Amino acid sequence: MKGATDLTLAIPTTSAGSTSCEMDYDRDKTRRRRTVCSRLCDQYRYVKFCLRSLTYNYFTNSGTVVDTCMEPAFWLVNHVTRYMGPLMVILVIILTSTVVSVVYICILPRCLAQETYLQLAFHLTFGHWLLVNIIFHYYKGVRTPPGYPPQIVSDTGVATICKKCIAPKPPRTHHCSICNKCILKMDHHCPWINNCVGHYNYRYFIMFCIYMWVGTLYICVSAWPLFREEFFDAQKTFDSLLAGSLFFTMLHSYNIAKQNKTDALLERVSSLSNSESAYHKAVVFQFIVCFSVLIALGVLTTWHVRLICRGETSIEKHINDSERARLKKVNVIYRNPYNFGVKENWRKLLGLYGGRSFWRHTLLPSSHPPEHDGTRWESQVTPGYVPTELA
Repeated sequence: MKGATDLTLAIPTTSAGSTSCEMDYDRDKTRRRRTVCSRLCDQYRYVKFCLRSLTYNYFTNSGTVVDTCMEPAFWLVNHVTRYMGPLMVILVIILTSTVVSVVYICILPRCLAQETYLQLAFHLTFGHWLLVNIIFHYYKGVRTPPGYPPQIVSDTGVATICKKCIAPKPPRTHHCSICNKCILKMDHHCPWINNCVGHYNYRYFIMFCIYMWVGTLYICVSAWPLFREEFFDAQKTFDSLLAGSLFFTMLHSYNIAKQNKTDALLERVSSLSNSESAYHKAVVFQFIVCFSVLIALGVLTTWHVRLICRGETSIEKHINDSERARLKKVNVIYRNPYNFGVKENWRKLLGLYGGRSFWRHTLLPSSHPPEHDGTRWESQVTPGYVPTELA
């Protein structure tokens, strides 16, 4: 009995010991888990501290971070644009020459046959006036340097420095990452002229856009009857664009040979002659190209006309919008300091000063320079305005 009692009393003791061991084991396991987690957290905080100690800047915002992440994409675009520029200039010359050739070969003979001498005189005069202005302003836009700031601070009248050029930067001057130079009154880098649009060639650029847009509109209106006659004739369109292809020729010849049980010989499917097919393709191609340019260039020209009326460039548009939003928070109405009204803005851009007239120096080709050298600008300061760098 005594042994049984001892055995009975020993059982709870054993269970309590086992429970205590399990609790100690769980506590130790939890401690180890916490130790691992704390070590991982410490490592994360350490890496974060190291990165911030190397890269953190109090003035850095999310926009700067995004720009930094997008830098490889910007680098790729800049280099592609730099090397594609000459090819795009050649493309403009080829397309313009092709359209003009089609006008001389297809449209002008039709005018000679169907229109009066007065209408013919209008086409010859107006068309060649547009052509001369397009060629002149495009050539000047490509060949005229946009303007670069002088290297001496006293010549610019300002002390601001370009962070990339480490050189004096006058007002309205910005750095072009494609040209790798600072440009006076920079608007943008245009790959179609392989040049920056700046102080000295902005007039040539906008006049080229306007004259080219008017030229494409004139051709679309003049060529519409001929295009409608050629393009909406289903038989002509099929014969010229499809029936003359090698695939349809081989298919037609195979069917004929199969019916006659003879060897397949290539037989012409189209009812049009080679000259008629070429004429049809030229008219359709010309109208489609001109209509496409009319739409695309119309949007671009409208954008720049609006900017000129407001006295700002494409870059300044974003700067002014940002400043306007910033000053609105402190109840200050921001005004563009370079906006002097629509008429005066256009006069400054076109350089109509010193006796120059709109009829002679805008409607006709003119190489006159801008009103000043682009280093000093007349401006109107907004009352209560504090620049961003001083705010």
